[in-house]
Amino acid sequence: MSTTQRGDWVKAYSDDLAYIHDVGFSRFVKDAAPGLLRHLRQARIPKGVVVDLGCGSGIWALRLSDAGFKVLGVDLSPAMIQMARNRVPRGKFQMGSYFKANLPPCHAVTALGEPFNYRFDQKNNLPEVSRLFRRVYAALRPGGLFIFDIAEPGRGDVPRVRYWEGADWAILVEVKEDVRTQRLTRQLTTFRQVGGLFRCAHETHRLQLYERSKIKRELLHAGFRVCILNRYGKLPFPKSCVGFLASKPSEGDD
Repeated sequence: MSTTQRGDWVKAYSDDLAYIHDVGFSRFVKDAAPGLLRHLRQARIPKGVVVDLGCGSGIWALRLSDAGFKVLGVDLSPAMIQMARNRVPRGKFQMGSYFKANLPPCHAVTALGEPFNYRFDQKNNLPEVSRLFRRVYAALRPGGLFIFDIAEPGRGDVPRVRYWEGADWAILVEVKEDVRTQRLTRQLTTFRQVGGLFRCAHETHRLQLYERSKIKRELLHAGFRVCILNRYGKLPFPKSCVGFLASKPSEGDD
């Protein structure tokens, strides 16, 4: 079974979907990496600890590690965490909800690919996200950065059914958005080749969509200075996605 309950968590990105996501849908993070590293350099963060929330299979963690940063990745998916550990032996990775993860003192926190929207942790809501922002602020050293992106209402205004395939995999995704509750549902059916046959699995992903004005408000309440992003470097965001570059004031700043 690809989706089961574990306490307040929904098990997601099981082995086959994690594999497909890694080999077929990693371009966003790879293309975002140069712009993200530029933000760190511009903030005079050439090294130190970076916490990556919703780290997935460790593609961004590898770029950070290669650039000389120490990385702590957090993700709910055991399959993703295992791939990240294999990909980045020098990194540290922790399986669990980022709402409960211990955040060490760090120079930056990142969360790429709208992870704060996903309701794999059933407690995910705006007050819980706001509490996470305050915890991130407390963990960051003065001058540190918090970089992430979210999905907004309207994210479901894409082709409602889409299909992709690779050499040994295929995936069918059906998207529905509830305008009243501002929730989006993705039904994912995966096919992965095992020997001479294809194995079929299914997952349901539910997202809570957030308006940028509300996220910015919560960041400001936590103490951050906030810049809205429409791209990471040269990589523009998909429709109804927006990024945030939040900085913790340096000591002595007004």
